[in-house]
Amino acid sequence: MTDTPIKVLVCEDQELVRAGYIAIFSAQPDLDVVGEAADGRAAVEAARRLCPDVIVMDIRMPVLNGIEATRQLAGPGSATPAKVLVVTTFNVDEYVYEALRAGASGFLLKDTPPAELVNGVRTIARGESLLAPAVTRSLIGHFADRLRPADTSGSAREEVVRALTPRELEVLEQIAAGLSNAEIAAKLFITPETVKTYVSRILAKLHLRDRVQAVVLAYRVGLVSTAY
Repeated sequence: MTDTPIKVLVCEDQELVRAGYIAIFSAQPDLDVVGEAADGRAAVEAARRLCPDVIVMDIRMPVLNGIEATRQLAGPGSATPAKVLVVTTFNVDEYVYEALRAGASGFLLKDTPPAELVNGVRTIARGESLLAPAVTRSLIGHFADRLRPADTSGSAREEVVRALTPRELEVLEQIAAGLSNAEIAAKLFITPETVKTYVSRILAKLHLRDRVQAVVLAYRVGLVSTAY
């Protein structure tokens, strides 16, 4: 936590759920709810006006859905990508993968306990991704077909291989398999701090925002198999 409260924008079309989020966040001394929105278009407008540190975004919203709103705020064309925490009803909601590709930093379930939801916002605010290893594995399994290599020529894969050292490639493969930093450290016989350093280097070299994007990239270029 920092001395400056984390500014949170809550985007959710169900009034009761939205009010619940606001009450939970407002009860935390390090969180400051700066606004709310009941549809995707309002979410985009509010985010650009209020510049929140974290946007809590529902997927299924009227006018403009959460995926498109996320893409506009955090997608490739964003000059200053927003940090978006997507919330969803199902563990592997059919839209979650698209939301992650659109630029979301992670996602949680709507029935997540309040303490975990609060910690999720703090995690995203720190610039980290929020995609638990077990959820990563589930997501990969559910979307195996979509995660097949997009570049059959192999040029994208070779570009990634050239950019990273052999050790960094090893770490990327473990990230894509859904392992946490501690699990990677144990498997590769290095310290968690060293893993953290490797992760930072991988993200910087591949111009990725977080490990969520690293997972998607690793599977899309065929660096690892969906049967990993």
